[in-house]
Formats: sequence, C-alpha cells, structure tokens
Amino acid sequence: MAKITLRIVAALLLFSVQQVVAQKTGMMYADTTRRGIPYSKNPHVIWFGGRYLMYSSVLPIRGSDSREIEITESNDLIHWKNVGMMCISEAYEKNGISAPGVLVIDGKVHVFYQTYGNGINDAICHAISDDGVSNFRRNPTNPVFRPDGGWNCGRAIDAEVFFYKDQYFLYYATRDPKFKIQLQGVATAPANTNFNREAWRHISTNGPILKPELPWEGECIEAASIIHRNGKLYMFYAGGYNNWPQQIGVAESKDGINWKRMSDKPILANGLPGEWNSSESGHPHIFDDGMRTYLFFQGNNDQGKSWWISNVEVYWNKSGPYLKQ
Repeated sequence: MAKITLRIVAALLLFSVQQVVAQKTGMMYADTTRRGIPYSKNPHVIWFGGRYLMYSSVLPIRGSDSREIEITESNDLIHWKNVGMMCISEAYEKNGISAPGVLVIDGKVHVFYQTYGNGINDAICHAISDDGVSNFRRNPTNPVFRPDGGWNCGRAIDAEVFFYKDQYFLYYATRDPKFKIQLQGVATAPANTNFNREAWRHISTNGPILKPELPWEGECIEAASIIHRNGKLYMFYAGGYNNWPQQIGVAESKDGINWKRMSDKPILANGLPGEWNSSESGHPHIFDDGMRTYLFFQGNNDQGKSWWISNVEVYWNKSGPYLKQ
C-alpha cells in the first residue's frame, strides 16, 4: 500500500511540474485517471461537431497492459478534457486497440485502429461513429488490412488514411520477416469505398515506400502522418524505436507512393537532458485547422514510464514545412 501511495504522490508531483511546463510552452496532456500515472500516446486530432477532438492511446482501468482509445475535446488545442472512450469490445481486440487514425466523411467519424499485443498478427481495423465519441460500429470484415509480400512479416500498425487524387491511401507500419526493422508501406481504396477488407489494394508489394537509412532513424520508421500542401504530399514520420530516442522527420511525394526525405535531420528532435521530452519526441500527427498547422507528438523524460502529448506550430514556405526555433 505504501508503494502505491508513493507512486500516486510522485505522479501528482510530476503532473504539477508538467502543468508549469504547459503554461510556458503550450499544450501538455496526459490521462492520469486510469493508473495514477500520466499516460497518453499516439495522438490524432480532427475538427468535428464544433470542437476539436483528439483520439489517443491510453491504458485501461482494469489491471492489464492492453490499450484502449480515449477521446478528448478542446476549443483551443491546448486544454483537453475526456468526452468518451473507444473500448475493447470484440474478441479480436482482446489484447488491446491502439494508434487511431481518424477521418470525417459525410458527417461521420471513421476510426482506423490497430489491434495490439499480437505480434505479427496485429492488423488494421475500422469503425464508424455518428458523434465521434460513442457507439463505434465495427466493420464486419475486421481486420480490414494486413500486408502481403515477402519483404514484410504480415503485420500492420499505425494506420493513416488520406484522400488524394480520387482515392484513399492507407499508410501503415510493418516489420521485416525477422521482426527487427520497422518499415512503411501503403495500400489504396477507391473513392466510393466502404473500407471493407476486399476494397484495399496493396501497392507496396515489392518493398517498403520508406525504410530507416539515416543514423537517427535507427531500425525504425513508423507512424506516418500526411498533409497536402504546395501541390504535393508531406509525410511526417517517426524515426527510431520508442525512447531510442524517437524523433520526427519529413518526406515529400507527388504521387503518394514514391517518397523523398526533405532533410537528413529530424524536423523535431527529442529534448535536451532535463527537458520534458528528453527521452523522445515521437509518433507525429500533422493537423491543419484552416488557419494554422500544428504538429502533435508524444514524449517523455523517463524512458517511457510516463507519456505526454504536446504540439508545436508548423510554418510553411515554398520549400515546405519548418519550425521556428
């Protein structure tokens, strides 16, 4: 009991420190209600129903390490409060659901999420909600996508679905057959799709569209997030496994399939020793509200004992996106 009390006290102290940081730097959010420790990962933000909604991975209240999806709302992209949960409900989800990618289509919210905790069998699933915060109706063909091709292990995680040139692109992360290197692939579906399993056509059958090549990327590229600007697509991606440290890079493409890095350095690095994100600045989500562009990301300074979500504003010029120092 004493150890549990000390953990809660420590979490509260950390929470207080992070609120001071938030006052200086802007957004800092983490759920603390489920385990007494700050824990929120894998952010994805939309504008829906006159408010910003953020979907993120959290630990469930019950005593397991599986994941579920929290929905929070905000009117300023800084302060967030819980308004709903997407909880485990199907047998194929029993070990957890995680890493939501979200689209608003014809007034409904579509969530593309991964099963969690199943190794090479993790795959992309799909659900629809009318209000974005409750009654998530699962696609009857779930899981709707996992890749084929000899270059990968058959796993698919970190879904990002983006509409471009009259079709939907599904970007996903997978691993090589030895389950060591994290790689990026893509599939497509037609504009009139129902997102069922048979609708997806795997494009990257002969190899990944992006793989780790730079020193800071280590053995991992994952968590693609896409935005359309300047007549092309920009992919914000995570390089390096969690707390390696994971950092964020940018690549560009004109067709959504062939990608070129914009720099050999991350656009957003992990923080300096002592800063809140010294262990990681990772798992990006790029979000444009029509006036400004924000890069949401996860971070921590304790090698993953806690997880926080923050954002920074992204600026644009003819060369592409950049951050102000």
